Amino acid sequence: MDKEVTEMAKIKIKQTKSRIGAPIDQRRTLDALGLRKLNRVVELEDNPSVRGMINKVNHLVTVID
Repeated sequence: MDKEVTEMAKIKIKQTKSRIGAPIDQRRTLDALGLRKLNRVVELEDNPSVRGMINKVNHLVTVID
């Protein structure tokens, strides 16, 4: 029996602004996204929970195609 491999859509996120001065919940959201330094890019699965985190810190990050 072959296991069917399904690829989830991916989304690339880049931190474009500093976390200095941001509230603690936004800092923790950046940590949860895997963004710990400025100008770093991470690639995550495109799902509603990741989209919600991006929406919370949308002034600090940029979505790359």
